[in-house]
Amino acid sequence: MGWFRSAGDVDDDDPSLHVVSVLRAEGDKAAGAGFVLGADTVLTCAHVVNDALGRDMFEFRSPGTGEIPVELRDAVRWYRYPARVAHWIPPRGRDGGAVRRGDDEWLGDLAVLRVDGPAGGLPAAGRAAMAVGQEVGAWHGGGRAATLARLTVASLHRSLGYLDGESTGMAVGPGYSGGPLWCRHERAVVGLVVAHFMPPRDPGTGAPLPYSPQHLVRRSWAVPWQRVEAELRPLGILDAVLPAPLDMEDPAFLLLTEAIVELLPVMSERIDRAQRLATACGIPNGSGVTPPTPEEFAAFLLTHPRALAALSGIMRRDTPEAADRLLAAGSLSRAPRLLSPQEYTALRKHLRAMDRAVLDRFPEAVRAALPHLAAQPGGDSLDELLDHLEVLPGDGHSTGRERRVPALLRVMEYVGALGTGPRRAQLRMWADGVAQRLGIPRPALGERRADAQEWVRSVRERSARVRVLVQVTRAEPGRHHLRSWCDEGAGPRQVSTDSAVSYSASEAAREVLRVLDSLRPPDGDERPPLVEVLVDRGSLNLPVDEWEARDPDEIVPGVLGVEYPLVVHCPELLRRHGRFMSHWRTRWNRLDSGKTVVVSESMDRDAVYSTLVNQLDTVRVSVDVPPGPRDGIVQICLALGIPVVVWDRGGDGASHVVEHMADVATRELPDGVRGYRANAMASPPEFPGRPVLAWADADRTVPRLHLTEPQEST
Repeated sequence: MGWFRSAGDVDDDDPSLHVVSVLRAEGDKAAGAGFVLGADTVLTCAHVVNDALGRDMFEFRSPGTGEIPVELRDAVRWYRYPARVAHWIPPRGRDGGAVRRGDDEWLGDLAVLRVDGPAGGLPAAGRAAMAVGQEVGAWHGGGRAATLARLTVASLHRSLGYLDGESTGMAVGPGYSGGPLWCRHERAVVGLVVAHFMPPRDPGTGAPLPYSPQHLVRRSWAVPWQRVEAELRPLGILDAVLPAPLDMEDPAFLLLTEAIVELLPVMSERIDRAQRLATACGIPNGSGVTPPTPEEFAAFLLTHPRALAALSGIMRRDTPEAADRLLAAGSLSRAPRLLSPQEYTALRKHLRAMDRAVLDRFPEAVRAALPHLAAQPGGDSLDELLDHLEVLPGDGHSTGRERRVPALLRVMEYVGALGTGPRRAQLRMWADGVAQRLGIPRPALGERRADAQEWVRSVRERSARVRVLVQVTRAEPGRHHLRSWCDEGAGPRQVSTDSAVSYSASEAAREVLRVLDSLRPPDGDERPPLVEVLVDRGSLNLPVDEWEARDPDEIVPGVLGVEYPLVVHCPELLRRHGRFMSHWRTRWNRLDSGKTVVVSESMDRDAVYSTLVNQLDTVRVSVDVPPGPRDGIVQICLALGIPVVVWDRGGDGASHVVEHMADVATRELPDGVRGYRANAMASPPEFPGRPVLAWADADRTVPRLHLTEPQEST
């Protein structure tokens, strides 16, 4: 054991201590179990989180910023901490869709919780692959050792492991889901419990049937650890919680070792700094007589993710030059995080105290603060964004030897500017403290603060338009499935949930109009709501704007695209090539000043690609080509991150739509296209076009859609 010890080691002779209780938000009863994945993360089942929050067990949507209480214990007492979902892998059927009631098996169903725990981190168990024949133990989420259920891994089928319980003792039942399967032989967790097969019941009464030797008895199923790895590895979670072994030839290690030798040559000083560092990181102090070796000191700075930040704060008070040297050496490694344990804990506390409306706009603040960066790699939860922001470099405004303002601090200035009163003041004081510890001059941070205030002023002047989002997917010929959301400015809220119902065009128009009639735009806003139709790449030309209600009891026809500005949005194409996401955000920020490109018959797909791929000042494309090559060109434009694309779905010659819309300002196009459709209905010879407007607003979020869920077989 080295001088810097691990915090909270768990005695594997009592593996029940590895069980984390996931409690219901209302009340103290356990919804299920989990286990510690990393210093501040817990792994459980997504359906356990749904239960804890009072949602449907197989709810697909992420729970957002809702808090879930979790409890851990040691040999003496229990400890309760708040947690939030950091990564969400919802339960899904084998076809990639929703899990149906009555299904015995499903895929996915994992949730990584970020826990506001002790500074030294949570004690994690070892992990190993599941194998047939392993004898394992499982415990109820309540955590009592007496709830041990002894199980044997009966078989493995890629994504699922089947477990048979002993005929005596406890049986797996409600409350065991999400808990670790502990293999004493491996001294490791080999998977997590998901569900159990209940005895059969009478289909008429629901009462348990009399016992028969033919009944399935004490059979459960689990997610093997190797499947957990396959789900989490692409998200970068395991790289963060299971860092690679320290490379003794790492330049950062060599420079930090040299710095410790030169900056702390006196034994008593090194002991003092090491003890203060251990306290800041929440781990037991080492010897008060013998200091850590320089190599041991440097190794700790590169293996504990927040140790370097903590030490730079300790050194900054007395020797600022020493703090700068340590930070410069540590920047050569990807392991150290930006914030110290105390700074990180304080930031999460400040963000938890923010109004929900501010937190819902966090992705918007990220895009505004970092316009040239795609800052949401694979997820949009608050913790995913924080994880990503912490490792980003600073902006390029600094000169000379000044330290650049880190991306995280810049974003926090924008988030703080959205807040009011004491919440904004607290976040600014936090940012001032971090900047001082990093040696960033006050004017540099002040400049970013002024940028944030100017952004908030411009956003308020350009108030968000009320909109209705409608996901349209094809069902049987002539019919469609719908899912609807309303967004009055605080983000989408779902207003329809039954996506199994199919609608004809007229029925769908009536359903959308029903949702629109329920909206109440803000006082003084006379603009009609924007209808944003979310489609896959094969439905970009679906004539939703021409759907009319045809209700015999109504006086007006109820044509969607005539009564409301209606645009299409294809998230599938926008996210298809992640490298162009930053191009999309940059172009959107230039919407009022950017250029328009008209694609004519003389340009093929390759010519369009080479023309647009790096023209970040092009914000709008008008496609004036015949139907044959038109769809491919439209899709290339959207995949490259062009936020506004106009075309005529019906034209086969020179497009009247393209010519007419050339005089309409880009930001006014939704209303301009609506006016064209109304004129086309009144006077078809003068307005012969059938305009389509693809509109991808980078300042407004869309719900996480699952238009083309990956399928998986076992």
